[in-house]
Amino acid sequence: MRARQPNSRHCFICGLENPHGLKLKFYQTAPGEVLVEYTVPEHYQSYPGIVHGGIVASILDEAAGRVYTKDPAEGEPRFMYTARLDIRYRHNVPIGQPLRVIGRAGKDKGRVATATSAIYSADGQLLAEAEALLVNVPSEGMTPADLEALGWKVYPEDDQALA
Repeated sequence: MRARQPNSRHCFICGLENPHGLKLKFYQTAPGEVLVEYTVPEHYQSYPGIVHGGIVASILDEAAGRVYTKDPAEGEPRFMYTARLDIRYRHNVPIGQPLRVIGRAGKDKGRVATATSAIYSADGQLLAEAEALLVNVPSEGMTPADLEALGWKVYPEDDQALA
């Protein structure tokens, strides 16, 4: 199983029209599991050749929250915000090298849930990991029409059709 998750237009992490954003593309690979394959560009570096820690944290945060995201076509979407994010930076995350980011669901208690996320090098070395406590975003403003206006949908693989 490898199903593309929705993107938005302006989100810093997944916004396809955000000129400053990462433009990550998330795939659900199993129930409660998401995957991103990404090479971080040079303009997100901290020290030479190393991804800024805030960017690493942002990627881990989004991957953890995405494990509970549903495609609007599947019914009522679920969005969660991060109430707590505990990060362990194991090794420097390199700029310009392929990375694998994996998010996995933990315990889901309805309004509150936990998840983990990790960033791995191309050779499988664990570079950074996180544990997240997530809380449901109130559903006001989350109607299908509102989401469509925000550009929240699964875009074609070539991302050229951003209409």
